Amino acid sequence: MALDRWVSFVILCAALAYGYAAFFTMDASLPPFMQRNPIWPSTFPKVLAVLTVLTSLAILLGLEKSQETEKEPEIDYRRLGDYHLGQALTLLGLMVAYALLLRPAGFLFATFAFLSCGAFTLGERKFHVLLPVAALASFVVWYLVDEVLGIFLRPWPFFA
Repeated sequence: MALDRWVSFVILCAALAYGYAAFFTMDASLPPFMQRNPIWPSTFPKVLAVLTVLTSLAILLGLEKSQETEKEPEIDYRRLGDYHLGQALTLLGLMVAYALLLRPAGFLFATFAFLSCGAFTLGERKFHVLLPVAALASFVVWYLVDEVLGIFLRPWPFFA
């Protein structure tokens, strides 16, 4: 089986577990006044789980590939060292660091640092463009979530 199908299978297993949690365990602890709402906290996870299962099944069954071309897969799992594996692992490490720093460092700094370091890892070197865009994106997302949606996000570090 090709590498893309193995990855799709792993994502399918994770999506099925996530979907089980979204459909069967998340709604059990809702208070009675929220059970009458048309949209529950589990609505988005349910939609996300269903779309992920459908997409990974399409890849697993090969429905996204055209039948007229029978060429080798673009990713050769025997030559993974030839790809930008360092960039991918660095981005995964940045995601973990972002999740761990989100509360102690504050949303604005953690998001700004993640966007800046991630863009630098992917090859962006125009810092006069990169830094203002990362700062503006961090602020706009914080403003929309905190002020417009009314969901509190700690913008500054815990000591500020």
